[in-house]
Amino acid sequence: MSYKIIVLAKQVPDTRNVGKDAMKADGTVNRAALPAIFNPEDLNALEQALRLKDLYPGTTVTLLTMGPGRAAEIIREGLYRGADGGYLLTDRAFAGADTLATSYALSMAIRKIKEYDLILCGRQAIDGDTAQVGPQVAEKLGLSQVTYAEEIRGINKERITVKRRLERGIEIVEAALPAVVTVNGSAAPCRPRHAKQVQKYKHAKTVTEKQDADTDYTQLFHNRPYLDLQEWSVADVGADVVQCGLSGSPTKVKKIENVVFQAKENKALKPTDEAIDELMRELIHNHTI
Repeated sequence: MSYKIIVLAKQVPDTRNVGKDAMKADGTVNRAALPAIFNPEDLNALEQALRLKDLYPGTTVTLLTMGPGRAAEIIREGLYRGADGGYLLTDRAFAGADTLATSYALSMAIRKIKEYDLILCGRQAIDGDTAQVGPQVAEKLGLSQVTYAEEIRGINKERITVKRRLERGIEIVEAALPAVVTVNGSAAPCRPRHAKQVQKYKHAKTVTEKQDADTDYTQLFHNRPYLDLQEWSVADVGADVVQCGLSGSPTKVKKIENVVFQAKENKALKPTDEAIDELMRELIHNHTI
C-alpha cells in the first residue's frame, strides 16, 4: 500500500532578524532585506510525510510552494531530506497575496496535480502567524481537515488517525481521505539533509534558474531529467488573475510600526526588595503592566 502526499511549504523571511527595513511602504514584507528560511512548521509537516514514506514503500512526497524564483530552494531542501519532487508557483501576479489569494493559488495547483491522498502543511508561517492557509485550502478543495497535528498515528486508503496537541490537552481523531492536515511545531523535528541526496539534487533547477545560470548544464539535464523542477505560472494552473496577488487579497495592512529596542533602554537592578518594588511602581506608572 502506498500514498501520494503533497507537502505545502513556504520560504519565509527570518523574523528573528527583523529591522527597520523589514516592511515596505505598502505594508508588504521587504523580503530582500531579510534572509530567507524554510518555514519551521512546514519542516515538521515534511517529517511526518517522510515517516509515512519510510513505512509504506512506493509512497511519494511532493512539495508545493509559492514565491519568487529563489523559493525553489525550498524544493531542493525537501529533496535533500528525502522528498521525490516539487512544484514552484511563481508569477508576478501572485505577489502580495494574503491568505485568501494564497490558498486559492495553491488549491488551483493541487487541482492540476490531481492525484493525491494526503496534503500536509505547517500550522502557520512565521511571517504571518495566521494559521489560515491550510484550512482555506481544505475548504476550497472540499476536503476534510485536521489541525494542530502532532503525530500521524495510522493511515489506510480511507481514513487517517491523527494525534492533536491542543492548548489544554490531547485528542486522537480520525478523518476521511483525502484530507488536509496542519502540523504543530511540537511535532517531531525534520531529519537533516542526506549527503547522497544533496549530491544527487544539488544541480536541480527550475526553467528560470537554468536561464539565469552562467554555466551550460544542457547535457546534465538531458541525462538526468529528475533535476528539472516544475515551475508554474497563473496561466499554467488555470487560475483567475483577479483572485491572485494583491488584487485577490481583501486583507490590507493599514499601518506598520517598527519597534527597535536600543541598549540605552536596558536597566540594571540591584538584587534587593527595594529595587524590585521601585521597578514595579515604574512599570505600573507607565502602564506597562
